[in-house]
Amino acid sequence: MKTSKAIVVAFLLFAFSTVAVAAELVVIGHPSASSLSKAQVADIYLGKTSSGTLYDLPENSTLYASFYEQATGRNVSQVKSTWARIVFSGQAQAPTQLPDSSAVKRAVAEDPRAIGYIEKSALDSTVKVLLDLN
Repeated sequence: MKTSKAIVVAFLLFAFSTVAVAAELVVIGHPSASSLSKAQVADIYLGKTSSGTLYDLPENSTLYASFYEQATGRNVSQVKSTWARIVFSGQAQAPTQLPDSSAVKRAVAEDPRAIGYIEKSALDSTVKVLLDLN
């Protein structure tokens, strides 16, 4: 009985972790913005290129980690280290973290120079997909 419960719990943990990692993410901009390549998004979100206002989801979010791994190939600690160096040297400001996809979408829709990322399921006509990360 204990073994079957352990198997069920293990299966559920695996299923939920797979769902979290499988989030479909899109990079968004104002409807007037131009599309971006993955390399451009990586350069922008790693501070190599300045391109207006950047918005992030909270760093404790699974979407934050998924975005940086998909868009830049770096994990959260590498991204934090990169931005700490850039901010300390005065070269740029780190992306502004907003509480959720709705807040990111709202901020990007209001600023023609803003870029953010959200899950694909949160898209609407107020923003434009600049890059689909899937």
